[in-house]
Amino acid sequence: MFRNFTRPEGSQAKVVPLPGTSPSPAVVEQGAAQFVTSAERDLVKRLELKSKLHEAVLERMNLNVLDKIDPEDLRREMVNLVNQVLLAENNPLPAAEFKEIVEELLHEVLGLGPLEPLLADPTINDILVNGYRSVYVERFGVLEKVPTRFRDEKHLLRIIDKIVSRVGRRIDESTPWVDARLEDGSRVNAIIRPCAIDGPSMSIRKFSKKPYTMDRLVDAGALSAKAAALLRGLVQARMNVIISGGTGSGKTTMLNAMSSFIDEHERIVTIEDAAELQLQQEHVVRLETRPATPTGAGAVLQRDLVKNALRMRPDRIIIGECRGAETFDMLQAMNTGHDGSMTTVHANTARDALGRLEQMVTMTGIDFPQSAVRTQIASGLHFVVQLSRLSDGRRRVMSVSEITGMEGSVITMQDIFVFRKKGKSESGEVLGDFIPTGIRPRCADALAAAGVDLDPSAFLAERGA
Repeated sequence: MFRNFTRPEGSQAKVVPLPGTSPSPAVVEQGAAQFVTSAERDLVKRLELKSKLHEAVLERMNLNVLDKIDPEDLRREMVNLVNQVLLAENNPLPAAEFKEIVEELLHEVLGLGPLEPLLADPTINDILVNGYRSVYVERFGVLEKVPTRFRDEKHLLRIIDKIVSRVGRRIDESTPWVDARLEDGSRVNAIIRPCAIDGPSMSIRKFSKKPYTMDRLVDAGALSAKAAALLRGLVQARMNVIISGGTGSGKTTMLNAMSSFIDEHERIVTIEDAAELQLQQEHVVRLETRPATPTGAGAVLQRDLVKNALRMRPDRIIIGECRGAETFDMLQAMNTGHDGSMTTVHANTARDALGRLEQMVTMTGIDFPQSAVRTQIASGLHFVVQLSRLSDGRRRVMSVSEITGMEGSVITMQDIFVFRKKGKSESGEVLGDFIPTGIRPRCADALAAAGVDLDPSAFLAERGA
C-alpha cells in the first residue's frame, strides 16, 4: 500500500484524529438519559469510521513527500486502503457513501478538511466558523447555517494552524488572532482563546476566481454606467481616490475593479496586511506586512512598507486598507508627486472617511496641528467612493464625492453621484436609483487635459430626482 510514498522504516507518523469520533457534547454531558436520535447515532458511527480510516492512512503514508505525490495516484491508493479497512471491518458501504468517504479523507490529508466543500462552492462569499460545532456561510448577501462541523477545538485549531503556517504566520496564546490568506487569495481572520471566549473562531472572505470588473459591477446594479465612466476617468487621470465603506461592503472588490484601468506600462506597488488584491497588470510588486517573532522583534508594519515603496520608483501606490500611522505617509506620498494612489478605509459615510483619516494621522504620535492635517487631506485626495451593504444583502455604491478644498478649517466636498433609496419591495429588496446630482466635477478640466473624454450630459440631474 502506498508503494511510492510509504513512511521510511522506523519513522513515526503523528496520528491526528479525524473530526467527530465521539458523540456531541450535549449527549456526553447528559449521559444515558439523553435521548439520541438514530440520525446522530449514524453520524457518530460514520465519523468513527472516518477516524479509523484516517489513522490507517497516516500510519502508511510518508507525509514528508506528500506534495510530490500525483493526486490521481494518491486517490487510487486511498481507494485501495479504504477497501482493505472496510473488508477487515466487514462493513461494506454504498458506492455513493464510499466515494464521499474517500473525498473527505483526501480533504483531510491534502486540504482544509470540512472547509474544502465550502471553499469549492462558487455561490458562497463568506465562511464564518463560530466554534467547532457552528458554521455559517453567506450566499448572495444572506447568512445561513450549514451542517459542516469539526470534531472538537483541537481539530479546528489544527486547520487554523495549517492555514496560517503556510503564509509564515502563527497563532497562539501570546498572539491569539491573525490575518492570513489562502493560496487563491481568499482572506482569513482567526482568533482563539483566551480572546475568543467560546472557542476558536474563523472568518474566510472568498474572492471570485474571475475578478469583478467594473462592467460586472454595473450589471449587478452596484452603480450606474455613467458613474463607472467617471471612475475609469479618475484612474486614467491619476486622481487619488479613497474607497470607503463598512465591513463586507465590497471595498476590495471595487479597488480591484478600479485598478484594472491602470495603464499596463505603469509600475504598481501594493501594500497589504494580508495580500488579497487581484491586480491584472504584469508590472506589480506586492508587499506584505510581517508580524513580530515570539520574542517581539522583527515586525514589519504597513508604515515601514509605505516608506520603502517610495524608494522603489512606483508610478502608483495602492494600500489595501489604511488603518493606522501609515495614513500619514500615504498622504505625504499623494502630496509629493505620487498621483493615482488608491486605498480603502472603514467608514459609514464619505465625510466620516475624512475624519477617520484625520484620526489615523494622529497615530504617528506626532502632535500635528489639526489645520495642517486637514490641509494635507484636502490637497492630497481628490475623490471618495462610498460603499454600503444594504439590508437586503446587496452591495452598492452610495456616493461618488469630490473633495474641493478648504473653507476655513472645514474640508469641502460635493456629491457627483448618489444612491437615492425609494423603499423596499415585497421580497425585501431595497429599491432606489443611482443618479447624478447635477453638479459638474470641479476636476472636469483636469480630466479633459489628461485625455479623459466624459460626456457632460452624464452629470445632468434627472427630472423628478
